[in-house]
Amino acid sequence: MTVPLSGVPLADHAGIYSTLAQAGFTDLWSSEVAGVDAFTPLALAAAWQPELRLGTAIVPVFTRGPGLLAMTAAALAEAAPGRFALGIGASSPVLVRDWNAVPFTEPYRRTRDMLRFLRAALRGEAVDEQYDTFAVRRFRLERPPAVPPAILLAALRPRMLRLAGAEADGVILNWLAASDVPRVVAEVGERREGFEVAARIFVCPTEDAGYARNLGRRMITAYLTVPAYAEFHRWLGRESVLGPVWEAWAAGDRRGALAAVPDELVDDLVLHGSPEECRAQVQRYADAGVATPVIALLPTPELEAGGTAAFATMAARLGPTTVEGF
Repeated sequence: MTVPLSGVPLADHAGIYSTLAQAGFTDLWSSEVAGVDAFTPLALAAAWQPELRLGTAIVPVFTRGPGLLAMTAAALAEAAPGRFALGIGASSPVLVRDWNAVPFTEPYRRTRDMLRFLRAALRGEAVDEQYDTFAVRRFRLERPPAVPPAILLAALRPRMLRLAGAEADGVILNWLAASDVPRVVAEVGERREGFEVAARIFVCPTEDAGYARNLGRRMITAYLTVPAYAEFHRWLGRESVLGPVWEAWAAGDRRGALAAVPDELVDDLVLHGSPEECRAQVQRYADAGVATPVIALLPTPELEAGGTAAFATMAARLGPTTVEGF
């Protein structure tokens, strides 16, 4: 499950984490956009639910310096030994440049360089290196983790996917349908033993299809007009489906872009239905090659009206305990 949940204060997540553990969820994965940082929710989880696995999906490689990112990852790996996976990625110009005042240049090479630096630093090695996009002089972690975390790489298209396969411990996928998984995973190529394929999957567990599709349509319009995601879906072959959306967006017609998103695309990318139906749809990703399906829970009328009790019921119905292969 992706944490923290929207609308729930961090201080109140102890009960949320307990409910998820009881429902059979094994992992908590955070993200980092403009809500909370990626590490604080996981640090709380390390203390409150020491049996759960923790991961970031993702931490941008531009918004922290190399040494600071290594120290932060090492601290969480120390707090949750053997249970933490560090997911990193390039992120986007909006988050990096517009919100954090950092130039968004050479994202592929910056990601590759940070991956190589972190691999060495988290092993406790002294790093004195001129990388292509930054230099690190005489850095060594004072508290290297006893169990260095696995490093997963967020990737969409072939070049970054191949980098993940060649140098990372896993790949994190996002904004794709279950039917897209085989093509994307095939681009990873040869990979090291234990390589993990994780994917964030948007889930709106409500039988109000109109509500779910309206929400999904807004999300698709906001995300898939971002250049990196637009190019990803062009590569996946959705030019004819998303072309009218991109054209309207480029012309400044936000309502037109929203209206151009077809229901079929929403249904492929934003899972909805009863919790049991959503769970079955998540299983399709697992069957297609995703080892770690990471649910990003979207708000529903039922959750908003029912509060904590509704969440507990939904988690029990959505939870993976009874799903083969999880």
